Amino acid sequence: MSEQYGVGDASYRAAGGLEGLRRLVEDFYRFMDALPEAAEVRAMYPEELVVARDKLVCFLSGWLGGPKLFAEKYGSIAIPSFHAQWPIGPEQAEAWLVCMSRAVACQRYAPDFVDYLMAQLHAPAQRIVQASAARHAP
Repeated sequence: MSEQYGVGDASYRAAGGLEGLRRLVEDFYRFMDALPEAAEVRAMYPEELVVARDKLVCFLSGWLGGPKLFAEKYGSIAIPSFHAQWPIGPEQAEAWLVCMSRAVACQRYAPDFVDYLMAQLHAPAQRIVQASAARHAP
């Protein structure tokens, strides 16, 4: 691995900074709209995605070691508890990850960064599933 991802802003830079994240998020939502297996997850979003796109770009920026834009624009973030308002199980998490994986594949990321990023994205996806299960348990 040429970069030590997860240290400083190495991951943010590997993702292409803010412009790279915008491209990633645009591709992500394109797949979210297009893939039949993502239809149930897409239905959890508002029809208009301007705010959702901005929130995801802002989140990814700070999460990958770049500017903490989400906190500046939207306040503190608690991803699992926020997403727990919807019933999100393993199938929905996998559909989200498939869309992200396809979007990542559209970018010109180094192969080692692709592996790192997708591995990192599985952790919050699993935490969201756990938080949702706890909230929606009978």
